[in-house]
Amino acid sequence: MAIFFISNICHTYIVLIETQMRMEYQTLRFEQDGDVGTIFINRPKAMNALNSAFFDEMEAFLTEIDKGNVNISVLIITGEGKAFAAGADISEMVNMTQKQGETFSQKGQQVFNHFEKLETPVIAAINGFALGGGLELAMACDFRFASSKAKFGQPEVNLGLIPGYAGTQRLPRLVGLAEALYMLTTAEMIDSPEALRIGLIQKIYEPEELLDKVKETAQTIAAKGPKAVKKVKAVTRFGVRNDFMEGSEKESSEFGSLFENEGAEGMRAFLEKRKPNW
Repeated sequence: MAIFFISNICHTYIVLIETQMRMEYQTLRFEQDGDVGTIFINRPKAMNALNSAFFDEMEAFLTEIDKGNVNISVLIITGEGKAFAAGADISEMVNMTQKQGETFSQKGQQVFNHFEKLETPVIAAINGFALGGGLELAMACDFRFASSKAKFGQPEVNLGLIPGYAGTQRLPRLVGLAEALYMLTTAEMIDSPEALRIGLIQKIYEPEELLDKVKETAQTIAAKGPKAVKKVKAVTRFGVRNDFMEGSEKESSEFGSLFENEGAEGMRAFLEKRKPNW
């Protein structure tokens, strides 16, 4: 047992070193522990405000996952310091032209859409303020766990703006039209219990245990059939974007595709009362 534990520590350390050598980012920090990766937004002095460098680096990182250069089963995203992300970087936006503003919006939407298209499940660990673009980032993740001290809001109308990273589209899909319009038009900031009540987040933890609890859930997912987890994310998201019958047809197709490989092993393991060999 001791040898196995030491081996795991060494493996994690090697993965960390190799990953750091492969990726040199200014706004992000990445850690990997076995099948679970955690990406930290690393601009704590700016409350992790989202700027062009963040979008460029996050897109590059997600592309590394797509290519298989970052081999993880679950991705966690969180923030350094007191904020998850306190919105887009106003100091970068203030002098933009209309066209530049539209392009900046499209850039953010492209990156956040990538989270949804990613085969790997993504969990937001909301450690603090998730405002504006920060909440839009969290909503692009597959589900959200939050600190009891976290705050949420879409305050863009306070600046004479509207959300630019599909917040007007994702928020009503998550919490319903009335709750979304209330948040979007009043710019009211809500706490974690209220976010849980309206369905914006799934669980609340104390700040000191948040990341550990999220990692526990990530490890639970990582232990399941890897092809099945990827397919269930893809099929479920496909169904949300399309009608019921199209989604059901895709489900049948993907259900059948697992029978001669991973699914067969999982069913045999169940009948033989052993752990599956994925």
